[in-house]
Amino acid sequence: MIAVSGLRCRYGEFEAVRGIDFEVGPGELFALLGTNGAGKTTTMETVEGHRRPAAGSVRVFGRDPWQDRAQVRGRVGIMLQRSGFAGDLTVAETVGLWRSMVRRPAPADQALELLDLARRRDVAVKQLSGGEQRRLDLVLAVLGRPELLFLDEPTTGLDPESRRATWEVVRGLLAEGTSVLLTTHYLEEAERLAHRLAIMHDGRIAVSGSLVDVLASEQARIDFVLDRPVELPRLTGEVRGADGRVRVRTRELQRDLHVLLDWAGDNGVRLSGLRARHASLDDIFHSVREGVR
Repeated sequence: MIAVSGLRCRYGEFEAVRGIDFEVGPGELFALLGTNGAGKTTTMETVEGHRRPAAGSVRVFGRDPWQDRAQVRGRVGIMLQRSGFAGDLTVAETVGLWRSMVRRPAPADQALELLDLARRRDVAVKQLSGGEQRRLDLVLAVLGRPELLFLDEPTTGLDPESRRATWEVVRGLLAEGTSVLLTTHYLEEAERLAHRLAIMHDGRIAVSGSLVDVLASEQARIDFVLDRPVELPRLTGEVRGADGRVRVRTRELQRDLHVLLDWAGDNGVRLSGLRARHASLDDIFHSVREGVR
């Protein structure tokens, strides 16, 4: 559905995207994450066909989205970071206008029911809350029953209930075979929805792969506080400590935790505030941001 190879994008002398590669398959959600200024929005705009790449290859349905925009545009849905609604039109009028511009429009009432906007159909768009406008953004993006959906920060400004409702809409589209390219600042969102992901930093992809593989690439954590100086048992992971606080980073979480608990029990040592967990996407993101990767 999407194939990006050696993509480079520039703003004058500044290179915002510095040679990245990724693919999105049929029925797959690929999450493009990144630190501020990493280049993910520029990448998204280029893949959507709104920007010509400085170098590299971008293909959507096997076509160049910039040169073959007319052949590509009717098969995709796009939800931008900011909408360009006509504020004086009602919600129903806005949906009606949009239906007239897509090839295979879904019924208007069905579209509005998706995200609980049917009851607001006669309200002017400018009178909607920010969250309601964001939900209308998504309604319009999926109105044409796209084969490929671009979602740029889709749940920004939504309350938790609306965010979960949006996730259910996206899951439904994936189940029907729609492919999705998503950017988001909500790491939980990527963990809940993504089949594969990439994290960008400084214009490059720092880490990518399936969610399971990406999480497995980071060490698990064991943290605790000792009430007195003692010599710790031999563990497989890296052990750091200061002022009684101990941090263990390990790829053998179960083994090291078992050794540590047995040792503490045998020696009457209290491990205050003990926490043990596998790495999270937030840990990976932090490592990328700090330049560890």
